[in-house]
Amino acid sequence: MTQADLVIIGAILVTDTATFPADVAIKDGAILAVTAPGAAPPAAQVLDATGLHLLPGAIDVHVHFREPGYTHKEDWETGTAAAAMGGVTTVFEMPNTHPPTATPEALAQKLEAAGKAHVDYGIYGLLAEDNIHQLEALIEGGVAAFKCFMGNTFGNLPSPSSGAMLEGFEIIARHGLRVSLHAETASIMAWRQKRIMAAGRSDPLAHLASRPAVVATEAVARACILAEWTGARIHVLHISSADELRPLAEAKARGVDVTGETCPHYLLFDERAYTDLGSIIRVNPPVRERHHQEGLWAGLKSGVIDMIATDHAPHDPAEKVRDDIWTADCGFPGVETQMPLMLTQAAEGRISLQDYVRLSATAPAKAFGLYPKKGLIAPGADADIALVDLAREETITAAGLHSRAKITPFEGMRVRGVPVHTLVRGRFVMRDRALVAETKGWGRSVRRIQAMPAPTPKNLDQTLAAVVAPRAAPIGPESASAAPRSPYGEAAE
Repeated sequence: MTQADLVIIGAILVTDTATFPADVAIKDGAILAVTAPGAAPPAAQVLDATGLHLLPGAIDVHVHFREPGYTHKEDWETGTAAAAMGGVTTVFEMPNTHPPTATPEALAQKLEAAGKAHVDYGIYGLLAEDNIHQLEALIEGGVAAFKCFMGNTFGNLPSPSSGAMLEGFEIIARHGLRVSLHAETASIMAWRQKRIMAAGRSDPLAHLASRPAVVATEAVARACILAEWTGARIHVLHISSADELRPLAEAKARGVDVTGETCPHYLLFDERAYTDLGSIIRVNPPVRERHHQEGLWAGLKSGVIDMIATDHAPHDPAEKVRDDIWTADCGFPGVETQMPLMLTQAAEGRISLQDYVRLSATAPAKAFGLYPKKGLIAPGADADIALVDLAREETITAAGLHSRAKITPFEGMRVRGVPVHTLVRGRFVMRDRALVAETKGWGRSVRRIQAMPAPTPKNLDQTLAAVVAPRAAPIGPESASAAPRSPYGEAAE
């Protein structure tokens, strides 16, 4: 019998479909065997996890680690340390850094920064108005997915026109990678914010007023139509409103390869947070009225929303606490608190533990081509594990976060269900609620294992590549800059 490196005994294993006692054997960073209690092979090391539940490590497909360019807010070491402490074993990091991850050179800079990671990672490339000619080079360079900012947020990256989006979708569809979308319509928000500011409003609720649910609903519908035409795979980030679920569900019914996520702050806060927390709650898209919160819970239960992510978006506290809402940076840390917050909801009966595993691990692994190497506990899978104490209670405090950003809207919130150990490819990165500092640099890019389904591009005879003369110059920064642009920073439709 093969000797394992580590056997975890005594735990209750939770999958996306079942919960049962099991021993888990690990060798060379992968799951060697899942056995009945007492039947595991011999091992060099044994961990007695009696009283704990063993879950696949969470996969957070939406984090901002701010490096390069904004390391006073966060960097790859502190961001992935927070992930490890939160039971998160894989992260996908966003491109709105400085420089943005829009070119192979910027990607190489990002990959160098990621060398400090405690956990595994994927890196998003940017899909923008002026880098269409760079998309294939970014794929060759190792991006795991793309991000398109249909609406403005931190970094003030101009939102691409629908024409640029369509061409970007055409190119990426041929390679099969997924495009994640900040689905808010920039022109509507810019118009409303300008009018609201002119009226003298700078109170916290003015932010919500500038970005009503229609900005997200319109953007989701438009993106799904472009994806349907091109065969692109898309992912709707940070779903904040119940209204988005209709175009999302309709697109899925038509066969569009579209997935969606929501975040704990949309599930746990409503408009009262603007009074209670002021500018701390400012985030894009905004936390919305209570009926949207109820709709999001229904969307999780029905499966229209596929997964949980965090939009981990750290800032210095001085950048968050402002009297003028327009000057407060948008977002807050989330990668470390997601699992305790959602396990608390499971303890209260809003979701089951199996639902949580599906939402936090299995579904994101499948959507981004990591399954079955990640997102489950089974022989051959990476040994990415969160061992959690469902009875343990803690209070969330900003001071206790491992993120560089010591501010959170969840300050003082009591949680029940806490990760005690986190393993990435069989190695403890967090043990007994303490970060294993020596695992800095242990994280690896998921591109080594990523296997998306075969691409299914559509309407190939009508793509720009097909209809533009072969000798025509490619779209680049010079030609793209000549496109008409609106006065609000996005290309004119």
